[in-house]
Amino acid sequence: MTDAPAPTPARRESPARRERTPTGILVRTPYPLATIAIALGTVIVITIVGFVLGDVDFGLAHALNSLHTGALGAVTTAVYHVISPAPAIGITVVVTGVLWAVHRDIRPAAAFAGTVAITWVPSDLVKELVQRPRPDTALLPHPFATQPDPSYPSGHTVFIVAIVIALTWVLRDTRWHTLAVTLGTVVVVVVVLSLTIDAVHYPTDTVASVVWALAVAPAARLVWVDWAMPRIPVLRRPALTARRTARH
Repeated sequence: MTDAPAPTPARRESPARRERTPTGILVRTPYPLATIAIALGTVIVITIVGFVLGDVDFGLAHALNSLHTGALGAVTTAVYHVISPAPAIGITVVVTGVLWAVHRDIRPAAAFAGTVAITWVPSDLVKELVQRPRPDTALLPHPFATQPDPSYPSGHTVFIVAIVIALTWVLRDTRWHTLAVTLGTVVVVVVVLSLTIDAVHYPTDTVASVVWALAVAPAARLVWVDWAMPRIPVLRRPALTARRTARH
């Protein structure tokens, strides 16, 4: 009776192959057409709704603005200024740099920055198209000085939801993912409440912005990470793999 053949050892992937395996935000979208269709449909609906809203929720905006006193008012005002456009760009640049340094790979960092930008910037085009006025400061109990640009949707809200979504995707395959989702949700709620208590936006502005980011961010990631980045030489492969190739 012959001995049974020894089991074949499990095949191990080479380091180079492991480096090429997409993880986190680099994982390809499984349903690209559906992702694009959902984003386009959502943008169209949000735009149409913006034309008919008027001041339908001014009463709620007025009630929330009555809370803008003391320490709470100071906090909500600070939140508004911290994520205004210039600081928001700075935050994105800093987070992108940190991701690049931690991963030692430009691709996750570039994927993060591109997803945030492509989700955020187009919302301003809809804002200019809809031209919904901000809540009338003359009728508010605690009026807040704002820029005279339109109100719908809220760029502040789109930005913060986009950056939270992109960061949770970057951390998807790590132990930090659950914490990022939890803290990110808290941050979004704080921003939405702050903007509505300041009454720089109607509540419906912020709701539309959350929906916008949730629908548009996956399409932004698809367009930038799956379609555009592979066509940019420096973003085609991990930096480590590129350096090894150069040495050979």
